[in-house]
Amino acid sequence: MNMKTRMLPALLLLLAMAMPCVAEGFPPYETEHLLTLVNREHRIAYDYVPGELVLPDVQAARGKENNIYLRPEASRALEQLFAAAGKAGHTLYAVSGYRSYPTQKAIFQRKVEEVGEKQAMRTVAPPGASEHQLGLAMDINGETTVKKGLVREFGETPEGIWVAENAHRFGFIIRYQQGRTDITGYAYEPWHLRYLGVKVASAIYVLDITLEEYHALLQVK
Repeated sequence: MNMKTRMLPALLLLLAMAMPCVAEGFPPYETEHLLTLVNREHRIAYDYVPGELVLPDVQAARGKENNIYLRPEASRALEQLFAAAGKAGHTLYAVSGYRSYPTQKAIFQRKVEEVGEKQAMRTVAPPGASEHQLGLAMDINGETTVKKGLVREFGETPEGIWVAENAHRFGFIIRYQQGRTDITGYAYEPWHLRYLGVKVASAIYVLDITLEEYHALLQVK
């Protein structure tokens, strides 16, 4: 019996614990729900703004101090994540949290002008398709790469490795995982964290699946 087989009962139990909303008629695309799935197929209305946004008490990258607002539950979890990283000897920086529909539209348009629409669609969410509009996503960086901006190299740094191994303990997942572009629709982004709550984030981490795959499991009844 291999390790994966021995772990299967525990994995299934963890998944069941993280899926109470199945029996409650879970609305997977209701914008206010923590587990809302946002991608190119499931978009947010142009006029949606979270009911409350707060500024996390974390260190921001230079010049980004006013760009890191989150919904309260995600903000508290981010503070705990950054504090734990600090105790482990890693310095993290918040880079980009909530973005409005118009802001995302401007970012996407600039990328289209730089690299063309086809390539832009793989690396930048079009307006309405960005998790940042939910107020539940944060782009982060670490001391090793902060001067380079948001680069894939972050995932190979001590800070990035620590985040990938521990983010679920605080309710976050690496939303756009390496090698999952065909599922998520986006290229690997080791810096993009999505808040889902500890139970769901832990289930996704242990099962090594994407949020799209988790939602597919939620629909199985």
